[in-house]
Amino acid sequence: MKRTVRPALRAALAAVCASAALLAAPALPAAAAPPPGPSARPGVEVEIPGPEHGAEAGSGHTRVPAAGRAKAAPRLSESARAADGQVTKTVDNGPTSDRLDVVFVGDGYTAAELDRFHADVRAKWAEVTAVEPYTTYRDLFNVWTVDAVSAQSGVSGDPGPDTVRDTALGSYFWCGSIERLLCVDQPKVDAYVAKAPAADLVIVLANSAKYGGAGYNEPSPTLGYEGISTASAGHPKSGQVAIHETGHSLGKLADEYFYPGVPDYEKYTGPEPADPNTSTLDAGAMAAQRAKWYRWLGETSPDGGTVGAYEGGGYYVTGLYRPTDNSIMRVLGKPFNLPGVEAMIAGFQRHARLVTPLTPTDRTLRLRNTAKAAVPHLASADGRQPTVRWYLDGRELKRFAGRTEVRVAELWLLDLRTHKLSVTAEDRTPAVRDPEIARSLSSTATWDVRL
Repeated sequence: MKRTVRPALRAALAAVCASAALLAAPALPAAAAPPPGPSARPGVEVEIPGPEHGAEAGSGHTRVPAAGRAKAAPRLSESARAADGQVTKTVDNGPTSDRLDVVFVGDGYTAAELDRFHADVRAKWAEVTAVEPYTTYRDLFNVWTVDAVSAQSGVSGDPGPDTVRDTALGSYFWCGSIERLLCVDQPKVDAYVAKAPAADLVIVLANSAKYGGAGYNEPSPTLGYEGISTASAGHPKSGQVAIHETGHSLGKLADEYFYPGVPDYEKYTGPEPADPNTSTLDAGAMAAQRAKWYRWLGETSPDGGTVGAYEGGGYYVTGLYRPTDNSIMRVLGKPFNLPGVEAMIAGFQRHARLVTPLTPTDRTLRLRNTAKAAVPHLASADGRQPTVRWYLDGRELKRFAGRTEVRVAELWLLDLRTHKLSVTAEDRTPAVRDPEIARSLSSTATWDVRL
């Protein structure tokens, strides 16, 4: 959830949700009762996924207890305890320092079901990486699994609110009296995430086929991850819920859906939002001021239609504009729009580097040594790969362009001084037009070399 969501909006949405429950109207999510405002409800703010058969990707936000239902850890057999907490690097694309590390933790899987958990992770990650820009940049990611062994199979709230199961993470549907809101005990999640070498993004898979999920999109002050997405492992739309939530956590994107009929939120009258995909400016003003996504105006977007300024977004019917009519930030199953793709790539690059030195950089290389580096492969449809260049004392060595290793003997050093050899990889993707973001799509490794 975005920091720009205001307490008054949450309260207004909750009131509408309660009315919808009484009227049995499908347009907005139904809760048993309006939750109190954040001042009366300590805890964490989460995004509610949209209805299973509805149009919106989300249903606003609510506050929930960080510790969920605060139950004791499950009682496990000795063999189950031995399996609990085991860490596996499911996708290995390089060292954690140079990759965006995604940690999957499962809930409601017994020790006998861990193989299925790992299969569910592979299937869900395949679903995530089928969406751009994850597809192109899949080699920037490492994927870790942490085995959380539950005493019972399945999670609480499935199939009904009275169903209670003894699980490692305390996952439960009907969180805040909303059936599809799948909450967790965040301290328990963190205890398992901490076992992985690094975590930039966390996905909790519930052993369930029931539709649901949640977005915990505030960065962790202790473990450093950008957010937690919860999802049902066995539901076909759950992966889309997780992808939408990463739009918030990694891309810092706002929700593009809106709710007609919410009091005081028919029209936005506040300042220009910080989010890259909502604006108070219409297309003409955006182009004139060279602001927000003006570089993309008029372009055909992968989510259909043309990039412009479509009124309605950030929960407001009027006063805020979004880049396209429908994207995954509004409707599940849609791609990111062009400004969204650019924002996601910027998010990837906050955690990943295009150059990984394979030869240590903390010692001087001599004639018999070779400087080696790894550059991730890009799976772009146009076949584009990072541009690789080598430099000696800042002067480009054009004969080595495109190579990932250079022998010191090939440098033709003529003196006994120590020189600086460096390799730079740059991603010149047409999916990025913002010069500031483009500058972040380059990284360098440097060695001291001498005769």
